Amino acid sequence: MGCSLAFEEKYMTKLDLSRRSFLKASVVAGVSVYVAPMSGKAFAALFEEKILTPIQWDSSNGQVKFRIDGIAKVTGAKVFARDVRARDMPHWPDQQAHAFILRATKADRNFLGFDLGLLGDELKPDRVVTAADLARDGLAFPAFYGEDMLLPAGKTAAYLGHAVAILIYNDFARFRFAKDKLQFKDEVIQYGPVSGPLERDPWGTFRFVRVGGATSFDDDVFSSLKNAPVFPSMMRKHQPVWPDGQEHGKLGEQGMFYAAQIQQQLDHPPADWLVMERNYNTQSVDTAALEPDNANCWYDSASQALHMVVPTQSPSEVVDSAIEMMKKGKFPLKQLFLHPCYTVGYGSKDHYNFPFYGLLTSLYADGKPVRLANDRYEQFQTSIKRHAFKMHYRIAVDRKSGLLQSFKGEFEANGGGRANFSPSVAMVGATAAQSIYYFPKNDLAAVAIATRAIDAGSARGYGTLQSMAATEMMIDEMAEKLGLDAIDFRLKNALRSGMKNTQGAIPAGAIRVDEVLQKAKNHPLWINRGKKKTEYEAGHPGYRYGVGFACVQKDFGTGAETSFAKVEISADGQIHLSHSAAEIGTGMSTSQAIACAKWLGKPAHEVRTSVTDWSDLPVVTSGDPYIMSQAEQDKLAANPRWSPGYSSPSSATNSAFYFTHSTREAARVIFMHGLWPAAMAIWSQGIGGGQAAPLVVRVEDARWVDGKLSAAGLEALPYQQLVTKAHELGLVTGATVHVFNRWQWTEAEFEILGNLTRIPLDGLSLRYGDGADQARKARMSTGGGYEVLNRKKVFIPPTQRNNAAVTYYSAVGTLVELAVHEASGKVELLTHHSIMECGNQISPQLVSGQLQGGLAMGIGHALHEYLPLYEDGPGNGSWNFNRYQLPRAKDVAVWSQTSEVLPPLTETDPPKGIAEVVMIPVVGAIVNGIAHAIGHRFTDLPVTPQNIQEALA
Repeated sequence: MGCSLAFEEKYMTKLDLSRRSFLKASVVAGVSVYVAPMSGKAFAALFEEKILTPIQWDSSNGQVKFRIDGIAKVTGAKVFARDVRARDMPHWPDQQAHAFILRATKADRNFLGFDLGLLGDELKPDRVVTAADLARDGLAFPAFYGEDMLLPAGKTAAYLGHAVAILIYNDFARFRFAKDKLQFKDEVIQYGPVSGPLERDPWGTFRFVRVGGATSFDDDVFSSLKNAPVFPSMMRKHQPVWPDGQEHGKLGEQGMFYAAQIQQQLDHPPADWLVMERNYNTQSVDTAALEPDNANCWYDSASQALHMVVPTQSPSEVVDSAIEMMKKGKFPLKQLFLHPCYTVGYGSKDHYNFPFYGLLTSLYADGKPVRLANDRYEQFQTSIKRHAFKMHYRIAVDRKSGLLQSFKGEFEANGGGRANFSPSVAMVGATAAQSIYYFPKNDLAAVAIATRAIDAGSARGYGTLQSMAATEMMIDEMAEKLGLDAIDFRLKNALRSGMKNTQGAIPAGAIRVDEVLQKAKNHPLWINRGKKKTEYEAGHPGYRYGVGFACVQKDFGTGAETSFAKVEISADGQIHLSHSAAEIGTGMSTSQAIACAKWLGKPAHEVRTSVTDWSDLPVVTSGDPYIMSQAEQDKLAANPRWSPGYSSPSSATNSAFYFTHSTREAARVIFMHGLWPAAMAIWSQGIGGGQAAPLVVRVEDARWVDGKLSAAGLEALPYQQLVTKAHELGLVTGATVHVFNRWQWTEAEFEILGNLTRIPLDGLSLRYGDGADQARKARMSTGGGYEVLNRKKVFIPPTQRNNAAVTYYSAVGTLVELAVHEASGKVELLTHHSIMECGNQISPQLVSGQLQGGLAMGIGHALHEYLPLYEDGPGNGSWNFNRYQLPRAKDVAVWSQTSEVLPPLTETDPPKGIAEVVMIPVVGAIVNGIAHAIGHRFTDLPVTPQNIQEALA
């Protein structure tokens, strides 16, 4: 497999690898797709050093010494795409070309062209690519990314930093000098007179109305889950027009009828109600990824092959979108080679457009590999941002009972110049705004507006950081006005198991926020805060002391989470794991290796991530899982290979729960239909040889202890003995699975070795040991080494569950101890303590790392990080870390912070996604702590020293 037979012969000989193990191919839209992740064993062999380190596993405590990618990252191995050059790719030409992009820094007037006169003759680019080239050659962005990949002359930029041209150089020196000549030179881009920025309809608008029953457990009168979310009937002057309210009208009209009732009651509340109204604003924040956006691509016109080295959270999306883009243009494509690398994403590399600029550049590089890589100024100018939010809250509480009564919220997310995930972020922000509380009634309206700001997208927090932090600020202030302890007030109103969220859905599993709150209430920081304030301020003249608290629970998942996983055990006992997920810094490559141990007694020896070839399990998908009707889903599900989704991007919080599910189910299939029957065969042989009458042996009694399997007091069997027996008997030794979750796992019935079994998968293929019968071997040979099983029945969650929006939650509460310097207004974090509920931890070290990193991000959001949205912001190309303040060790109480994790209810609790929730409560806790310190409550973020000085003046 490769660009040519010569390529195959040369490099297969060099690496002594089988054709199949080097690059595995699948066919997408008539294009052969070859994927060789940098983490793959075969591709790693192309480099001088092995990139990944096998897990060093301590079976006594189930812990590992370090991440499998840890050594590579700290020693600078080529684990990141940014480090790879053409010479590092053995089958690429040696010459590396380079390119950079010219961008418009004004978005209120027409772009007329550009002047490269500053370069002179010596630094003229070898190729300039403009919108005219794209129009001539039929090239455009994949549909998701919108119009005008390069801005045509005569049009106004949709946003600040809109790309207008690409300059390509065949050598690095001229490229470097030319870039230096043009960077920060406003006169290069030419404009017409001021005409005003573009005006556009919002990217998305949603409304969630709920009126509960007589109690929190009764049937809802109206809710999104029971009935439907409310959508605008039209747009007028780029503003949503909502349906007229009618009690017995269409669903949207019914929703607006109840919304009007909620409004009326808030306007004219009962005498015992306190109705509080506040506006909150959060800033635009840079995702500040460790690895700036980059792509190194090579288009070989002779073989019609495209090669891409890119960092991405969603390799499958890059494959599909690249093919979509190429199919529209005049450049023929027969083969696509994608090399996805490890990266640090947290949203910055999820459906971001940079890989496609790299692709585009390679088409005009005259057959040379061309590298497009942002410097930090360019990264600030173009990278995905966290949405700036404006929020208007009205919350009612009964003064006598202290119970929350009603919540009306309006949310405006600034999506910037391209839609990206802004509709979804606005929706999630609104549905998360209830935080940990139960509201009998709510009306939550969200809009994602289109502006000339830089694109905002799937940044860590995904809208919930903005909305839940605001809720925690308001709840704290409300408790103060009621004269109640802030944690007691929270406990009184905490959502309990069985209660409904603001969409009318009952959260899945046990809700344990009350346990988190109780621990916080009994913590010395909270109990002693009054006494400590007096003592600290007496001993530190010029400082004000405060303690703040906030607690949130964050949903994790999208309502259409999908993944593939393949687990294989070779005859020598080596466990091989392949997964569709990408490593984005969360440690998923390590955690998924560990996840195999639950069923196989030890972690995977080899892990391949970002796998896109799943020819062992051909799953097809069609339609939109979020908007399809039940009738459409039922019709499509008749195909035993169909699923509502194919492969989800990696996100901050989907590995622990969603990706672990596919990994563990693949391992479980091997155990149940391979290792367990092998163990029973061995034990039965012993019994037949003269042992006493057999004990009752049940699979649920099986336990791994020190690498051996035992059950019901029978002889503990070494792992390798089981593997050898499973291969000898032709039992299951490999499983490839596909899963789908719409706030509930799809289940299906499969016939495995003659037995019908129902398991939470929608796709399954199996590999058997060497002793398999001839018929089974024949079926494996036609399936590329696997037998693909057609499911007998499938049970896909109903499409109505889309209206639930979210049901899976994990909770974190954070106490913050801080001091405010009166003269400077500077806030010093003395310590902070976090209490987390996350089910069973796969790797406590990774959980701790996520918590510490998330806390730093939240502290930055609360106190330091800020980007102006428009002309004076990063879209002008002049921003870097000299202007953008990230929190440092001294800002985050790095040596004094503490944390605790609630023990799981049982050993069967699933792990939960926590990498987003860990950053949220510290934001509200800091603002609440400042209020305790100086007696002033801020509603805009970040809270700067200047803000505090003004409040104290």
